[in-house]
Amino acid sequence: MSTYMPKAGSVEHKWYVIDAAGKPLGRVAAQAAALLRGKHKTIFAPHVDCGDHVIIINCRESVLTGGKLHKKIYYQPTLYVGHMKKVKASTLMEEKPCKAMELAVKGMIPDNALGRAAMARLRLFEGDQHSHAAQKPQTWEL
Repeated sequence: MSTYMPKAGSVEHKWYVIDAAGKPLGRVAAQAAALLRGKHKTIFAPHVDCGDHVIIINCRESVLTGGKLHKKIYYQPTLYVGHMKKVKASTLMEEKPCKAMELAVKGMIPDNALGRAAMARLRLFEGDQHSHAAQKPQTWEL
């Protein structure tokens, strides 16, 4: 018997929609990261881009459990000494909920060329409408 190795050109990329309304942000991000990498497929190989396109709707209605909404802080270095930008999770979820979801998903995929390709297949929307109906995405239940 020989091990099957998928080729980059032979992988079919499907489209999935995840509804984040009322669901914890981390659980939605973990499922999205797995779909983006292709870990749900039987042909998964870590060195080949096997992932699918993911559309996350209702980012504004996702929730942070426990005390994370008030305690969690997002840091962003500005590359100047002493100039660290800090944003509380409550402020970020209020002003840019898609950015909070993007940061959560980005932290769950590898920091290499395959991770950048996976992040390019992620689409985030604050409301329940998205502009990718022509791709006929399937709903993914958590």
